[in-house]
Amino acid sequence: MIKKILIGLAIVFIIIQFFRPSKNLSADTSKDISTLYNVPDDVKLILQRACNDCHSNKTVYPWYAEVQPVEWWLNNHIVDGKRHFNLNDFTSLKVAVQKKKMEDCMEQIKKNEMPLDSYTWIHKDAILNEADKQRINTWCASIIDTLKAKYPPDSLIFKEQRWHD
Repeated sequence: MIKKILIGLAIVFIIIQFFRPSKNLSADTSKDISTLYNVPDDVKLILQRACNDCHSNKTVYPWYAEVQPVEWWLNNHIVDGKRHFNLNDFTSLKVAVQKKKMEDCMEQIKKNEMPLDSYTWIHKDAILNEADKQRINTWCASIIDTLKAKYPPDSLIFKEQRWHD
């Protein structure tokens, strides 16, 4: 009986390898945050090692991303991360939303909510030290200051959309 269960599980494991989500590999950076805002080299390095895999349109996939169901789990994280904050689509957002995203970024880093523990468990280099956190917060604040200097105050007020059935 156990042998039949193991054979069945092996067959299911093999079959699910053929069902793959599309990869996050776009090269389009036309709406990237760097097209409107300064992204210093040190910030770029922090973003590359700790943020871009889930918060950009181009993920660097590890070898284990080729195995289902791991790829499905990773894809879910990437889709969710991009939904909340996508560095490559940043300038397509309204300025009030841009400001809100920078505030949210600062808050999540302050609370140690980003990067996710499930990411840093394997990607130890993505763990943000205090200097990294301070640098990202300073950078986010500089973007907020740029927005405040460039746009009227009422255009920077975030109006949360609520959907009703």
